Amino acid sequence: MIRAATLFLFLTLAACAQFPELDGTVAPDLENADFPDLVPLEPLLARTAPVVADPVETSEALDARVAALRARAAALQRREIVDQDAENRLNTARN
Repeated sequence: MIRAATLFLFLTLAACAQFPELDGTVAPDLENADFPDLVPLEPLLARTAPVVADPVETSEALDARVAALRARAAALQRREIVDQDAENRLNTARN
């Protein structure tokens, strides 16, 4: 009984879906065009350059970048946002 109710609910929800209008979306000159030729995949893959990356070198480069970003973040956290002169001017303008 629960399965039937669940199936009915899903079918009802699916019936409420709005599908996009596809009529007129293909250009007139392509409407009666031939399908493209199918070609084997292997020659296409053979023409691509293989990815050659040293995992140790990549890891070391990323570790160095992480360390540099952490050092930069620490330096920014230690830095004063408003210097004393600017703070005095703000206090004077506020009063």
